[in-house]
Amino acid sequence: MCGIFGYIGHQQALPILVEGLRRLEYRGYDSTGVAVEHDGTIQTHKTVGKVADLKAILPEQVPGTLGIAHTRWATHGGVTQVNTHPHPSYDGRVHLVHNGIIENFQQLRKGLAARGVECVSETDSEVLSHMVALGLEKGGTPLEAVRSMLRRLRGTWGLCILFKEHDLLICARNGSPLIIG
Repeated sequence: MCGIFGYIGHQQALPILVEGLRRLEYRGYDSTGVAVEHDGTIQTHKTVGKVADLKAILPEQVPGTLGIAHTRWATHGGVTQVNTHPHPSYDGRVHLVHNGIIENFQQLRKGLAARGVECVSETDSEVLSHMVALGLEKGGTPLEAVRSMLRRLRGTWGLCILFKEHDLLICARNGSPLIIG
């Protein structure tokens, strides 16, 4: 079980993301992280531990009005910094947070390796950001890339995806709770 949170609006995203994590902390105490986009750059901050541990390492200001956040209860992979969400894609264009279990992630991981994309974490979630990035690399729009990735999944998911070159978040769910509003 994990808690995911996204924000897109006119206010600075970081304080809103941290407050969202605080409210979702009961969904995972192992690690927590945020990613905020501003002018084509994504700043990611994450740590093993609780939301208070994340707050302790955050800079005073992280500009940006678009971001995603995650609090983790480890299911695939140990409680380590590298397994902490958000997971960036191999090229840094996509950042993703995930709640659920991708049953066929080992098969997907092997397919990525055959294309020269190596995963650095032990999680089932990381493969998803790489798959979306490959869809973008092939010339797809963000929505097309996400749809292509979703068609290949078996399992449950609640996802929130942040794009470096697009001012949008894409969220999707299958069997996991996800509230948008």
